[in-house]
Amino acid sequence: MNIFDATVPALNHFLGSLSAIMKKAEAHCAAKKIDPAVMLSQRLYPDMFTLTRQVQIATDTAKGAGARLAGVAVPSFPDEEKTFEELQARIAKTIDFLKSLEKAQFDGAETRAIVLKVGGRELNFSGEPYLETWVKPNFYFHVSMAYAILRHNGVELGKPDFLAGAQ
Repeated sequence: MNIFDATVPALNHFLGSLSAIMKKAEAHCAAKKIDPAVMLSQRLYPDMFTLTRQVQIATDTAKGAGARLAGVAVPSFPDEEKTFEELQARIAKTIDFLKSLEKAQFDGAETRAIVLKVGGRELNFSGEPYLETWVKPNFYFHVSMAYAILRHNGVELGKPDFLAGAQ
């Protein structure tokens, strides 16, 4: 399996899952008369990120991975979302970006030098370890946290919602 096949389809699949659980959350808010802003500001613990930030980081991780492994510029999405609709648009933009990448752009990606600036530190990877030890755990962590925040706040979700992708 090449890096494209190990990256883009899985990221898009779980971005589809993220979109689907966010739709369920929005419907839950409407049905229970919950202010959507309250749901979007929920977190599992005071020092953890909010639901909105979990979605932003998941999409940043996905678009950054696709771009870096394809050797193209990472698109910039300002973190300004305040509504379910705006977060859905961000997820859709990320999916569209990933779909715009071509398999040939990932040729040699397993050894491509990847440099990240994180928390004032510079992290250096080659492509395959970047994907396996940074992108996948980070992406799945933030999608899982979004799921957990929603489930904790009463949105009726199950493991199939997490695994299903877009429906």
